Amino acid sequence: MQLTLFSDYSLRILLYLTMHRDRRVALPEISAAYGISQNHLVKVVQRLIEEGWVESVRGRGGGLSLAQDPADINVASVVRTTEPHLNLVECFDSASNTCPIDLACGLKKALLRAREAFLKELGQHTLADFAPRGPALIKLWRSRLAAAEAT
Repeated sequence: MQLTLFSDYSLRILLYLTMHRDRRVALPEISAAYGISQNHLVKVVQRLIEEGWVESVRGRGGGLSLAQDPADINVASVVRTTEPHLNLVECFDSASNTCPIDLACGLKKALLRAREAFLKELGQHTLADFAPRGPALIKLWRSRLAAAEAT
């Protein structure tokens, strides 16, 4: 199973903002910290704002910040919202399923249970659970930002 880049970037942005709760963060900073094009992140940030997880303030002193407490942002909720379907295999989508063995293979039920187990595990975590990792994450981001500024 692989999450889309949209979900991956959503989680990364939310983690970054969780670790920088003391201030608003400019999008170019997040872009540089992860080495991801700012253009790629704009659409993701817009969705996070629409969902009420992130707030944006324009102008001098503006930037991005979490709109909710990290303990209130469930990781499974983010993934469910940012993933278009979570279809692990073709037969999960009845509208486009052309699998000739769908009715007899039995694998679909096991994969459905696996997907639910995945989401159940993520459902046990909020962004606050990762806050203790803040110092290590910030150190990595700072080194990446310093390298980006040096080039």
